[in-house]
Amino acid sequence: MRPPPLAPLFASVRALKGVGPRIEGLLDKLVAPRHAGAHARAIDLLWHLPVGLIDRARVPSIAQAEVGELATLEVRVAVHRPGGGRRGARAPYRILVEDDTGALELVYFKADPNYLKRLFPLGETRLISGKIEAYDGWLQMPHPDHVTAVDKAGGLPLIEPVYPLTAGISNTTLRKAIDGALRQVPKLPEWIDGAYLAKQGWPSFADAIKRLHAPEGDADLLPSSPARSRPAYDELLANQLALAIIRQRLKKRAGKSLAASGKLRRAIVGALPFALTAAQHRALTEVDADMASDSRMLRLLQGDVGSGKTVVALLAMATAVEAGTQAAFMAPTELLARQHLATISGFAEAANLRVALLTGRERGKERDGILEALHAGDIDILIGTHALFQETVAFRDLGLVVIDEQHRFGVHQRLALQKKGTGTAAELLVMTATPIPRTLLLTSYGDMDVSRLDEKPPGRKPVKTSAIPLERLDEVVGGVARAVEKGAQIYWVCPLVAESEVLDVAAAEERFIELRARFGDKVGLVHGKLTGKDKDAVMARFASGELSILVSTTVIEVGVDVPNASIMIIEHAERFGLAQLHQLRGRVGRGAAESSCILLYKQPLGETARERLNVMRSTEDGFVIAEEDLRLRGGGEVLGTRQSGLPAFRIAILPEHQDLLETARDAARLTLSRNPTLEGEDGERLRLLLYLFERDDAVKLMGAG
Repeated sequence: MRPPPLAPLFASVRALKGVGPRIEGLLDKLVAPRHAGAHARAIDLLWHLPVGLIDRARVPSIAQAEVGELATLEVRVAVHRPGGGRRGARAPYRILVEDDTGALELVYFKADPNYLKRLFPLGETRLISGKIEAYDGWLQMPHPDHVTAVDKAGGLPLIEPVYPLTAGISNTTLRKAIDGALRQVPKLPEWIDGAYLAKQGWPSFADAIKRLHAPEGDADLLPSSPARSRPAYDELLANQLALAIIRQRLKKRAGKSLAASGKLRRAIVGALPFALTAAQHRALTEVDADMASDSRMLRLLQGDVGSGKTVVALLAMATAVEAGTQAAFMAPTELLARQHLATISGFAEAANLRVALLTGRERGKERDGILEALHAGDIDILIGTHALFQETVAFRDLGLVVIDEQHRFGVHQRLALQKKGTGTAAELLVMTATPIPRTLLLTSYGDMDVSRLDEKPPGRKPVKTSAIPLERLDEVVGGVARAVEKGAQIYWVCPLVAESEVLDVAAAEERFIELRARFGDKVGLVHGKLTGKDKDAVMARFASGELSILVSTTVIEVGVDVPNASIMIIEHAERFGLAQLHQLRGRVGRGAAESSCILLYKQPLGETARERLNVMRSTEDGFVIAEEDLRLRGGGEVLGTRQSGLPAFRIAILPEHQDLLETARDAARLTLSRNPTLEGEDGERLRLLLYLFERDDAVKLMGAG
């Protein structure tokens, strides 16, 4: 149960004065949390921060008012010129106002004449503020933003915050709703250490939120302002506290203490066509220590494209099997699961490991047979998609879970996996091929230990990267023709058109038709709308060399491995993020041939897009690229929040608040070391903080013991 003091903040915006069904619908679109069926609440309005200011400084007279500028004027009401009836009349309602230097028309469309007569009594003086326009030789002010009696001028904001809006709602209407939400902010107990609060010179939480929505100058809008820093720290502290609680909870379940002589591992290493890198040896030492301990392993293995994460995972699974248990390997897509099956089966054969695949495609008797063998212990390693953790899937004794492309699952799925349990506290190794900047490691993976593969296997050649404008497309196609004649294989990735897979597919199909007209049956097409079988069939033809050119959407971004492919062409590269460009480039450079990546871009390039392409040309180091991506795009976007499970911060901005994040991490760990179950007054305050920033899962976990 959310604490009663917070109830008004989590009530629907409909409870606020002046918010009816129409405004509620618009606020749902503008500020509601980004998940299906969510409605706007008062707290969502508090997190919707201004992005600029309007200065309504008073202008001395009508004669000095400038067309196109905002003006705040003191005027007398001279004449009402009705437009021909009540609401809905086509002709606008005009009101002539004047001062000692000139006259001005106020213009209202579809307004209630009786309301306007009450607002502007003849002969009275009013303070008006709005944009000055000119029409037919007259100065006009259509629909003034503010109208007030001169003796109530204190109610007119001379400095007014400007908010992001959506069609149908004005800044003034939104401000009224936000003012209503601000009145719902209760007096809350202080959860920040008094000495740290005094050192920072921060206001209380309530005062900070009120100041954020009543800035007195541009400095108040900066991330470094006290009013922004205070709630940003609160949000980061809630995040770090929640991750620390999850870690504490997951670690509390005893591990299986999986240790083995290494016989199976030696058989696999002996069959590998390459030697393990120092980074792989280091990661395996860390994994082995975790698996052998009584505590449960919670380890993130992050490594650049082609750094050999899958081999590390296989060797860890071999240890788990030799110790008498089973292993599960989960991939985010069926295409990637089948790719892993092909890779792992070949190496596992040397150790006589029994490997099987389970995805949504295995049905009926085939599926039943796999499930029976799994339950009987006749399968050592089961590879599949998230279907592995459906209730019908029962292992005889699950010892190790490996999750590939961890950033597509996130903290909530880790919790679900813990709850799902197979009745055992399986060791957990999660992997990502997207190198993660330290900032995001802290905010998204603070509940995990981290191993890092920071070198590539020997023999991996650098990929020559060039950026070419789309106007030279014919030259690129000519180069492709010469490469195909020499036996090369080429990926041609089509652009991200919009937040729409349908449009992405259309772009890929168009390029496929054009290339097929020139290269005939040597061109294949793969995209997310194809069935699994059709995708596999095209990929198999490309892997076998039957196809020379594979046209694709970003479905091939992760994990697809065709060593003979040596050229990657990315069309409209300016539309992709750095991490995605790096992932795509990693599909080539895996074989003996010299490899290249061509970034086709449309001119003119924006400054950020130009920087991105320059970074791609200057380095292949995924960790450098990840840090640059964070700098250029900010933390919320780096891994693509639609699929990432990244925390959606409403107030904190990364990397700008990096120093606050470090402090919050230390404070959270210190707090839990002293008060593991958040008991007493101090604990109650921090529980309130967790509820305020909707880290309810962590509170529930504590309640579960």
